[in-house]
Amino acid sequence: MGRILNECDLEAAVRAERAGGRTIAFANGCFDVLHVGHVRYLADAAAQADKLVVAINDDESERALKGPGRPILSGADRAEMVAALESVDYVVLFSEPDVHRLLRLLKPDVHCKGTDYTPETVPERETVLAYGGRIAIVGDPKDHSTRDLLARIKSSGASLDLRSGHPERTRRAGSSSD
Repeated sequence: MGRILNECDLEAAVRAERAGGRTIAFANGCFDVLHVGHVRYLADAAAQADKLVVAINDDESERALKGPGRPILSGADRAEMVAALESVDYVVLFSEPDVHRLLRLLKPDVHCKGTDYTPETVPERETVLAYGGRIAIVGDPKDHSTRDLLARIKSSGASLDLRSGHPERTRRAGSSSD
């Protein structure tokens, strides 16, 4: 199970891993409502180096990126779920709109992005190349998204009471019970 660390402790952990001769991969995202696309992306990212660091947008930065109603799950919950994945070694929450600063701080050997990018379109490309890192495009085709998953849940008539975490079934006008 991965460890959820603050930036200072993560920097020290990465320094210790490097001192032990291990390489570092870095992945980032919101990971709101964890799905198979996330799992595959992180497993492939982990295969790029000895240790995987995952940076997760905190609640404020995800809301700024994704809009009202997001995140569905708190940053602490998202971090705990991602850290529980076998492929993940370290998790950190970050508040900026992008990971340039974290990349400059940690200087991972490889910065991993999903298949919705090419090495030339990765927004952090210049930052990574400036410190001598490399970029890897990992994961399966972008056939999965939290946005699509939420739309499917909504269209099915199912809802989730986010305060209690219990699923509820809502009935549409004129529909029969399940």
